[in-house]
Amino acid sequence: MRVLHFYKTYLPDSMGGIEQVIFQMCESSARHGVDSHVLTLSPAPSPVPLHIGQHQVHQARLDLQLASSGFSYSVIKQFRELAAEADIVNYHFPWPFMDVVHFCTAMKKPCVVSYHSDIIRQKNLLKLYRPLMRRFLDSADRIVAASPNYLHTSDVLQAYREKTRVITYGLDKALYPQPSPERQAQWRERLGDRFFLFVGVMRYYKGLHILLEAMQGLNYPVVIVGAGPVEAQLHAQATALGLQNLHFLGRLGDEDKVALLELSYAVVFPSHLRSEAFGISLLEGAMYGKPMISSEIGTGTSYINIHGETGLVVPPSNPQAFREAMRSLWENPVRAAEMGAKAQARYRQLFTADEMGRKWTELYEELLEEKTFSYA
Repeated sequence: MRVLHFYKTYLPDSMGGIEQVIFQMCESSARHGVDSHVLTLSPAPSPVPLHIGQHQVHQARLDLQLASSGFSYSVIKQFRELAAEADIVNYHFPWPFMDVVHFCTAMKKPCVVSYHSDIIRQKNLLKLYRPLMRRFLDSADRIVAASPNYLHTSDVLQAYREKTRVITYGLDKALYPQPSPERQAQWRERLGDRFFLFVGVMRYYKGLHILLEAMQGLNYPVVIVGAGPVEAQLHAQATALGLQNLHFLGRLGDEDKVALLELSYAVVFPSHLRSEAFGISLLEGAMYGKPMISSEIGTGTSYINIHGETGLVVPPSNPQAFREAMRSLWENPVRAAEMGAKAQARYRQLFTADEMGRKWTELYEELLEEKTFSYA
C-alpha cells in the first residue's frame, strides 16, 4: 500500500510538531507494510527524492509565503504525478493552498485529512477561506483528529462527526538518541538535576509570557529550550521582571534535548490558545516519566496530562495558578514522582508510535476496501 502525505513543510528543512507527527506516522506504518511518501515545499528543493528513515521525501520549490501559508507553481504537477502512483492521499490540515491543489488536480484517489488544528489567529482570512475549507473537508473520505478532546471542542469538526475518527499521535522512544554520560554530566554541572523544563518553538500561543510571570516570587530553576518569533520579547520580559534563575538555551540537538528531559524535575507547558492542538513536547515529557503542568484549553494537552494523575492542569492565561502548580510539585517530590510514573504508564498505554501506526494502517485498509466495494 502506497500513501502520499502532503504538507507545506517537512524534514530536513523544518522540524516542528506536525513534521514530527508525519515522520512518526511514516516510520510506524512502515512496520505494517505501508510505503509512505511525503510531498512538501522547500526554498531549495532537492532534484531527487530524499530518503529519510524508511520513507521518501519529494520537494517542490516554495515560491511565495503569505500568512504562514506556502505557495508553489511546480507542486501542482508533482502532486498530480505522485497522487497517480499512490493508493491513498493523506492531507495535513490546515494549509489553504493544499485545498487549491486538491481541486486543481481533480484528485480521485481515496483521501484522508489529518486535522491538526483549527485556524485560530487569521480570523479575517478565515472568513474568505471558509467556503473553500468546507468544500475541501466535504470531499474528504475521512477526517482524523488527534484527541477526543479536540473533536469535542472544535466547531469545525462538529459538522463532520460521522466521518471523523480519533487517532492519537504517538512517539517511538527508540528513535530518540541516548545521551552519553559525558553529555549528561555537562548539563548536570551547569543546571543541576532539579529544574522545570520547557521545550518548543517560541510562538505566540505557547504562553511563555505566562510562565515568566508565574516565576515572579519563586526561585525555582526554569530551563527553556527553543527559539522562535517571540524570543526577543521574552528575553526583554525576563529582564524587566528581574528573573534570576531562568536559563534560555536556544535551539539544541536531540541528544541535548533528551539529556535535559532525563535530568529535569518536571515539564511545564503553558500554551494558552487552541492553536496548541496537542503538544508533542508535552508527550515527550510523559514518555520520559516527568510530571507535567499545562493549561486547560480544550485540546489534546489535557488528553496527555490528566489533572491530579499525571500532573496538574490549570486555567489558561493565569500566572498565579501556574505559579501555585509549580510550587505544589516542587514542594511535594514524592507526589511529583508518582505523577511522572503515571504519565509514563499512560504514554505506554495510549501514545506509542506502534499503536499509532497500527491504527493508521487499519484506517487506510478500511478506505481501500470501501472504495473497492463501491467500484465493484
